[in-house]
Amino acid sequence: MLFSLPLLAEKKVIQPKEFPTGRPFSPGILSDGTLYIAGQTGQDLKTAKIPDNFEAEVKQTLDNIGLILKEAGMGFGDAVAVQVYLTDMELFPRMNAVYTTYFKEPRPARTTVGVAKLVGTAKIEITVTARK
Repeated sequence: MLFSLPLLAEKKVIQPKEFPTGRPFSPGILSDGTLYIAGQTGQDLKTAKIPDNFEAEVKQTLDNIGLILKEAGMGFGDAVAVQVYLTDMELFPRMNAVYTTYFKEPRPARTTVGVAKLVGTAKIEITVTARK
């Protein structure tokens, strides 16, 4: 009797050259055509600083995500799900003002959650799932 075993999906690490190596996680994992992007903050990849201005922090966060998408041969239009974590829900409209300049219609499904604390001085963290 022959049994058909499902093929294991190959996982490919997406590591843009701009990103530090040696971290306990990968910036992105591409598996079976779907890209899973690790939570990104607004940390400047060269200086490791997070901007004091919130809109600049959101922009840097999304620019970091853009580098991972590009490395995987994708763009913001390929995003299907986004999770946004904010340390202050009062920042929600300001986040949306920047967010909508990156994610155009039809926008991905999204969840926004208020959290007590993020790493360092980060006020926002975003993770994305994308598929061509």
